[in-house]
Amino acid sequence: MLQFRIQPDSEIPSSTQLFNQIRFAIASRQYPPGYKLPSTRALAMQTGLHRNTISKVYRQLEDEGFVESLAGSGIYVRAQGHEGGSSSLQSPIFQKYPEAYKIVQQAIDELLSQGCSLNQAREIFLAEIDWRLRCSARVLVAVPATDMGAGELMIYELEESLQIPIQLVAMEELAAVLDQTSSATVVTSRYFIGEVEPIAAPRAVRVIPLDIYDYAKEFDVVKGLSQDSCIGVASLSPGILRATEVILHGLRGDELLVMTAQPKDTYKLQAIVKRAQVIFCTDPSSFAAVQAAVHNALEDIIRPPKLIRCENYIGTKSINLLKRELGLG
Repeated sequence: MLQFRIQPDSEIPSSTQLFNQIRFAIASRQYPPGYKLPSTRALAMQTGLHRNTISKVYRQLEDEGFVESLAGSGIYVRAQGHEGGSSSLQSPIFQKYPEAYKIVQQAIDELLSQGCSLNQAREIFLAEIDWRLRCSARVLVAVPATDMGAGELMIYELEESLQIPIQLVAMEELAAVLDQTSSATVVTSRYFIGEVEPIAAPRAVRVIPLDIYDYAKEFDVVKGLSQDSCIGVASLSPGILRATEVILHGLRGDELLVMTAQPKDTYKLQAIVKRAQVIFCTDPSSFAAVQAAVHNALEDIIRPPKLIRCENYIGTKSINLLKRELGLG
C-alpha cells in the first residue's frame, strides 16, 4: 500500500496534504481506475489523522470527480474521460468485479508494449472471446472405451450442474470426432489427461481436466471400520472399482475384504449385499441397483448393510472452474 506522510508542522493543512497526495497517486496511476482506496481506519493508523478528517478528504475527492463511493463496498478511483466507456464504475458488472478494468487495462498495455496497435489488440480480444463462446457451444467428455462408465458419471454431474447438453466420446474415436468440428471443448478426468491432450493439441482444441471428488468423508468411514469388516463398492465405472480396491488396500491392507460390482452385475450385487457391512455407491444408477438387491435379499440378510451414496465424482471446485471457462458462471 502506498505510504502517505503528513507534516504536522507544515503551513499546509493536513487535509490538503492528504488530498494532494491521493490526487497525485491517482494522476500517476499508482491508484488506477477501479482501485479501492484504503479504509478511513487504515489511513488513520498510517497518517495519524482523525478518521473524520480522512472522510472529509474522501468527500472532496468524490466532489471533484476523482473517486466514487459504492454503497457497502468502499471508495474506488473513477475512470476519467475516455477511460469511462463501457467499463465505467456505474456499470453493474464493474461494481461486481471492481478489478476487471485494471486486469483488462494491464493486458492491453502489455499488447501495446509488444508492438500491437489498438485495432490489433481489439481483434485479439474479440477472437479469443468468440473462440471460447464457440468452444462452449459443444462440450465433449472423453474417456477410454474400456471405462465409458466414468464418462457417464461425468456427464450426469456436468449436465446437472451446467444445464447444457454434453456428448460422450470414446477416447479412441476422439480424433475422428474432432476432425469433423471447427471448435469444441474436451473435458476429461485428470486420470486421462495425458492420453487426451496429444489427440486434441494438433487440432487446436482446448482440453479441460477435471479433478475428482476427494472422498474424504468416505475414507473416514473406512478408517473407522473394525478389522475383518467387508466393504462393498458399486459404480458405473470399472476404472473406479479397480482404483478403489488398490486405494482401500493401501489404506487398511488385508484388514478389510473389498467386494466390487457394476449395477448390471446382479449376481455380484447379491453377493455383496449379503456379505458387506457398508456399501458405497458412486452414482444414482448404482445406488438404485444396490437398493433393489437389498430388497430382494431381505429374507436372507440378518442385518442389512449400510448404504452410502457418494456425494459426487467431480470435485465441486473443478465444476465451478469449468463453469467460468465456459462462460456459464
